[in-house]
Amino acid sequence: MDRPADDCFALPPGVHWTPVAEALDRLEAQVAPVVGSEEAFLEDCAGRIAVHPVIARRATPAASNSAVDGYAYRADSLVDGGSGTLARLEGSAAAGHPWHGCVGAGSALRVLTGAPMPDGADTVVLQEDVEIAGDVVRFLRSPRPGANVRAAGEDLVAGATAVEAGHRMRPQDLAQAASAGVSRVDVFRKLRVGVLSTGDELRPADSLCRSADVADANRPMLMALVESQGFEAVDLGIAADCAETVRRSLDHAAGTCDALVTSGGASGGDEDHLSRILDAEGRMYVWRIAVKPGRPLAMGSWRGVQVCGLPGNPVAAFVCFLIFARPVLLRLAGSEWVTPRRFAAPVAKALRKRRGRHEFLRARFLPDGKLERFHSEGSGLIGGLRWSDGLIELESDLSEVKAGSVVSFLPYSEFGISS
Repeated sequence: MDRPADDCFALPPGVHWTPVAEALDRLEAQVAPVVGSEEAFLEDCAGRIAVHPVIARRATPAASNSAVDGYAYRADSLVDGGSGTLARLEGSAAAGHPWHGCVGAGSALRVLTGAPMPDGADTVVLQEDVEIAGDVVRFLRSPRPGANVRAAGEDLVAGATAVEAGHRMRPQDLAQAASAGVSRVDVFRKLRVGVLSTGDELRPADSLCRSADVADANRPMLMALVESQGFEAVDLGIAADCAETVRRSLDHAAGTCDALVTSGGASGGDEDHLSRILDAEGRMYVWRIAVKPGRPLAMGSWRGVQVCGLPGNPVAAFVCFLIFARPVLLRLAGSEWVTPRRFAAPVAKALRKRRGRHEFLRARFLPDGKLERFHSEGSGLIGGLRWSDGLIELESDLSEVKAGSVVSFLPYSEFGISS
């Protein structure tokens, strides 16, 4: 397919453009956790990353218990599992209040949901499936042997791993650890991530005076993205397009932060000081990447501190943070290398792209379950981020996708961003 004349993302000839997969492999090989650890109460561990496997101190559940309100009995008390009658024992068992005795053949005991299973019993019949006549339990229907019983350790056995090392703990992980008798967890200290914007034209939103002023939309967006991953965001302000100013900002970040996320100055223009300084005086792991949006992307380090140099256009900065910066920062914070899950979904209309370039398109679901792409590919159109549910991913070898064909879709929820 011929290159469109206005394709600002076209890949100029004569330059090596690193494929996305290769860029991610390089980054994975370069980064490792940089923060220390601390012990925290379980209640304070949401969003924190476990240093070691969290080992269950007890089984979950610790003892077999009834899953319903009903009557516990021995399954072999009923011939061929059919209807019949059993003698009703005195007393009952409830959650936290076990019944002390043994349920013998031909008898049944009243149990409530969560009650420890009494000795001798192996099955519970729903209370709706029996009739009580004095001291007799008459079965209207009987369940299969072992039904309606939560077996000891069916969720987790003592000594098993409740939460894996390197896992960022979610509310459900806290519940799993608590159920296993764990009250404290060794977690990595929160990663401090500096956020810096670069550009003479940028101004804070409340300081726009001239028509040439451009609101710094990236910094509040990137700080929120950093915090959405469980990190501590440090506002480093705006650096002018001056090599010495950018160098001082890098030095300040290296002395106060564990990692740095910047926007702007990552390309190869006269005022793109960040990429030039990193390449000449620091370390550059990945630079020119065959991706749209986000071709100007500088990933390296300065005085031992990881630098994620994102593009200046807001959409490109947003997408490149999710795809490239996020897994790097999570790894620095102690996580395993994270790869977002892709989901298959059909597109509503045909798509065309330049072969040899990996693309991420803003898209959302239509009522019929098909994906609709945003009407423009412009990297300055922030409204497309608000409009979309996630990103269509088109790998480099594709040039055309027919309407109704299935593509890979990355919902924003896969990146910890709620809709």
